[in-house]
Amino acid sequence: MSNYEADTETFEANGITLERTGEYVWRLPKTDDMRVEGRVFANEALLAAIADDKSLSQLQNAAHLPGIVEPAIAMPDAHQGYGFPVGGVGAIDATDGVISPGAVGYDINCGIRIVKTTLSYEDVRGREEALAETLYANVPTGLGGGGVVDGDRGTVAEILERGVDWAVEAGYATRADRVHCEDEGRRPEADASAVSQDAKDRGKNQIGSLGSGNHFLEVQRVTDTFRPAVAEAFGLAEDQIVVMIHTGSRGLGHQICTDYLREIEQAHAGLLDQLPDKELAAAPAGSQLAEDYYRAMCGAINFAWVNRQLITHQTRQVFQQVFDRPWEQLGMELLYDVAHNIAKRESHTVDGTQRELFVHRKGATRAFPAGHPAVPTAYRDVGQPVILPGNMGSGSYILRGGAESMARSFGSTAHGAGRLMSRTQAKQEFWGGDVQSALQDDHEIYVKAESGATIAEEAPGVYKDIDDVVAVSEALGIGDKVARTFPVVNIKG
Repeated sequence: MSNYEADTETFEANGITLERTGEYVWRLPKTDDMRVEGRVFANEALLAAIADDKSLSQLQNAAHLPGIVEPAIAMPDAHQGYGFPVGGVGAIDATDGVISPGAVGYDINCGIRIVKTTLSYEDVRGREEALAETLYANVPTGLGGGGVVDGDRGTVAEILERGVDWAVEAGYATRADRVHCEDEGRRPEADASAVSQDAKDRGKNQIGSLGSGNHFLEVQRVTDTFRPAVAEAFGLAEDQIVVMIHTGSRGLGHQICTDYLREIEQAHAGLLDQLPDKELAAAPAGSQLAEDYYRAMCGAINFAWVNRQLITHQTRQVFQQVFDRPWEQLGMELLYDVAHNIAKRESHTVDGTQRELFVHRKGATRAFPAGHPAVPTAYRDVGQPVILPGNMGSGSYILRGGAESMARSFGSTAHGAGRLMSRTQAKQEFWGGDVQSALQDDHEIYVKAESGATIAEEAPGVYKDIDDVVAVSEALGIGDKVARTFPVVNIKG
């Protein structure tokens, strides 16, 4: 139960009181053993949705983590996660703090990319069904095994350590693909020996697979551009066809998280006893488990980048077939690939001092501004591309890192619309066949999925309003609108 008091500028929900400190900014004051304050970025409608689950209490709990620096943040798309809210950002001292697998999540480097084309919407009219069927036939989807590459443990180990460099040498990526990925598609700290055989075995049959749940491949048309100079730098124009790919490290990443949560719970039980939620289990910075988890996590990050790259390769082959031209002639270049679930060592200014931090982004996107040295050279003058998927009935956004992101949010913004209801509730509220028919009949959106249940779980009504999320991001200066896209074809597991 929530209650908004306009006259006192407070918001109360489930025993937690937030104080408004600015437009779209809400303060969660320190209580008990919280080490820092919390901060929620949201308008009233989004805040009411966030308060409907355990997101606020999870943000409050996260503020207890040793070494966390102010503030612990919930983005406007926040919703309940495992221990740490999805849509949460927690920056923790990399020397005196901890690293928490729960604050990264099970789907390590669940992330998103956009592939551009020179096709217009008119070019794909009448071919939507062919695109949907051919993409579905050529991009492995669903639970379990099946990928583009039949690998073994050796292949997985190489991918874990080399990332997109492996895909370039194997002929699945270009050098331009590599330089348009976050971190150029490779975390050099990755160490395959820190990844269990169980995790490698789960990964070897999923190299180049979409998976299930909210993962998707979507052909989209650009409907609007908002900052002409930035859109031009990104290579985007109205009516252009682009492809959005959203997936992560699959069973490999899930197993890594499971393995290290169990080990950390046993080895650092004393630290766990000091935390309000065991799902926040964390290893002290500098400990063997912290180092091992970081190396394993970086391996999963590399695996996810390769996974999305192989799906990109398959997508290019499909477009070649459907449009009878080489993909290079179709202009199918990578705009950018950015991670959502990740913890990385980054340098940030805290109280006037540069500090090395583990920046945990769980369902949050890195959004570095123009001029930051980590932004690819092609975009350094305008800012890092940021990709925010909405839902398959309302469209998505491409942003650029905002000028205030470093000061406000450790260089971060939201990662999408954020769920309003659980998958179980969604299947009770929606019938997949009806959703599929409505999208095609009302909006000319072709959806192909393994089952009606999958479509019901991802129905448009399951998600928050992406326009509200983006409006908050832009108003706060942490992510600026560049373009909006609308679905044409959507492929799901």
